[in-house]
Amino acid sequence: MADRQPAASCTEARQAVIIVLLMRRLKEILDRFYLEFDFAARIPHDPIKFPCRYDFPQDREVAGFIASCLAYGRVELFSAVVEKILRQMGESPTDFLLHFTVKGQAGLFSGITYRFNQNNDIICMLFILSETLKKHSSLEGAFRRFHRPDNKNIEKGLSGLMNEFLSTDTSAVYGRNIRPAGLTQFFPSPADGSACKRANLFLRWMIRDRDIDLGIWKDIPKSKLVIPLDTHIARISRCLGLTQRRSQDWKMAVEITEALKQLDSEDPLKYDFALCHHGISGTCKGLKNNDCIGCALRT
Repeated sequence: MADRQPAASCTEARQAVIIVLLMRRLKEILDRFYLEFDFAARIPHDPIKFPCRYDFPQDREVAGFIASCLAYGRVELFSAVVEKILRQMGESPTDFLLHFTVKGQAGLFSGITYRFNQNNDIICMLFILSETLKKHSSLEGAFRRFHRPDNKNIEKGLSGLMNEFLSTDTSAVYGRNIRPAGLTQFFPSPADGSACKRANLFLRWMIRDRDIDLGIWKDIPKSKLVIPLDTHIARISRCLGLTQRRSQDWKMAVEITEALKQLDSEDPLKYDFALCHHGISGTCKGLKNNDCIGCALRT
């Protein structure tokens, strides 16, 4: 057995070298995709267009949170719903919510629904945002109550924020203090194992200060963010060896993010654009078969 140890060590060393070379090649490819990405052209077709309409940071975070909550399904469908909501909120969504009462303003949103979210769910989401703003002045203030600079990532801050939202008494909307599925879908938490794709998208907009992201929450490093994980990112990441997990959950999102930190430790989510666009465009289906021959991500 002693004679075999050097051979095994050599094999492990070769594998380590191969992994380093593959990651270096992957970084070159993804960096090129990132540099070539047309961010300006993306804005009109991305839900970030909603917070971009406002100048005041707190209006941007409110509009951004509402847009991210509804950002599932077809873009044109959820965009129409976000438009209806923001139109009723006037020039300042923050000012509207600070003066919001269910009896006074809920009627403005009568009839607005979207897929799994009933009309009362959308009204209650606005009510919860209103109560949170009245208590903490801003969504950033609520998030920072739970996030600490020494946290590995934004998990504790996000879990705390979502728990804060769902601790709101919903009797004013539903007649009793309940939280139906159509409401809780707006407030996913890492504590429940959710990948929190839409919540992580919102935090990317607020914290990351490059490209189309707004960067209005200062002093929280971009390296703390976790990738907004969807089906496209999950498939491509498995294909590229960025994750070995099968379940599309919080642990997978963190694992992919940690792998991307090997390519850019300070700004791993810069690769979100390249990976997401490559998947949505249909270029990569994340299947690892003969179709991969000639794929830009694997050559």
